[in-house]
Amino acid sequence: MKTCYMVLSALAVIALLEPAPGFAQEATAKHPIVVHAARLFDVEAGKIVTPGEVLVEGERIVAVGTSVEHPSGAEVIDLGDTTLMPGLIDAHVHLFLHPGAEDLQTVEESVPQRTILATLAAKADLMAGFTAERDMGTEGAGSADTAVMRAINDGLIPGPRLRISGNAVDLLGGHEDANHYTPAQHVLSNADYANNADEIVAVIREQHKEGSTFVKMYETGPDQMVAGERAIPCGGNPICEAVGLGPVAGDPEFWNFHSPYQYTEAQLKAGMEEAARLGTNVGVHAQGEPGTLYAAEAGVASIDHATQLSGETMRLMKERHIPAVPTFTIFEYFAEHAPSAAAAAREHAMLDYKIHEFKRQVAAGVPMAVGSDVGPFPHGTQAKEFELMVQYGMTPVAVLQADYLNGAQILTWQNSVGQLKAGYYADVVAVPGNPLEDITAMERVAFVMKGGVVYRQ
Repeated sequence: MKTCYMVLSALAVIALLEPAPGFAQEATAKHPIVVHAARLFDVEAGKIVTPGEVLVEGERIVAVGTSVEHPSGAEVIDLGDTTLMPGLIDAHVHLFLHPGAEDLQTVEESVPQRTILATLAAKADLMAGFTAERDMGTEGAGSADTAVMRAINDGLIPGPRLRISGNAVDLLGGHEDANHYTPAQHVLSNADYANNADEIVAVIREQHKEGSTFVKMYETGPDQMVAGERAIPCGGNPICEAVGLGPVAGDPEFWNFHSPYQYTEAQLKAGMEEAARLGTNVGVHAQGEPGTLYAAEAGVASIDHATQLSGETMRLMKERHIPAVPTFTIFEYFAEHAPSAAAAAREHAMLDYKIHEFKRQVAAGVPMAVGSDVGPFPHGTQAKEFELMVQYGMTPVAVLQADYLNGAQILTWQNSVGQLKAGYYADVVAVPGNPLEDITAMERVAFVMKGGVVYRQ
């Protein structure tokens, strides 16, 4: 925790000495603001309203419609031929990562250095229109995300509203452990070890003490594409038979993907119960079966990546409204930036598999949310996720509702963000044209307001 306070103090000094050029540093405007544009997206109705106006007083929205009251002394911001929308939500980001060798940056860069880079990442994301995000683990930087969140909340630096998990939770030798380094170097894991239910509870309590606002757990391990005799349920682990998982009718390639589970359903439930006691929830990294089934049975808040979902897992997710967070952008990025031809072939094969399974998931009615896994690719560019989700099978309206409604649910801010609605935070963005006709408009945000403060115009 000492590291968190030291970093927070350093951030305060930086903010006082050198205000970020081009960003709003002032407090929320004391006068009313009316934001006007040619169109406004009604999230719940899933339709465009013309024209659109939003009345803002302080940090909250007061009124929304085709025409709102213009109080005496109100500032009018006319954004012309654009569409007003709620601030974007990214349900899966890594502020403490940047492009480059992910394993090396967590070893070679100090926590203070990574924290400074995280503040720049937060700023880039906000300027791209993302006013609310869930940071899915600092990847070895401990509770430094607490300092970033508090600095944003205190107005010291610009950035989105954040839900943070600290270091995340993982097994000894699990997905985020330093498995490929010589043991003699004692390279630390990028997550906190928890090997049983009691340890899971203890780690969650420690992370909460240090400022985390949700729990991130790694439910599955290393992913691989398999073929031939190896393409069998759970890679041959008899656990599949025990939980009723077998060949999938109409999908002979289903078991061509394998990702071993890390925690049992009972262990996940222990984490869920402790998170609930603390008033928060659990999001899991879960790529394949049976880990995804265990996560759905435990009732987690989201299943992130969700590459391989059995029929029973999809049924439970639909029934319990557990969103999948596909993170297509990171899969595409890794395929396009692989270090060798062989690696590129593996990444493309995994992306092709993921697209195929995503179409099954959409057809089955699995709830979706929008999360990009930004960090390994440049912050501020993650709106590409909207485009990819439409390209691979969803309608623009469905993707936008998934982002706003399900994203707000995952972040437990469903009564504060994700809609242009009276009483909600005045988090407003504008994009050119009509995003229901061209979803790539989401990648060209022209106006950003967060909490009644204009950060980009």
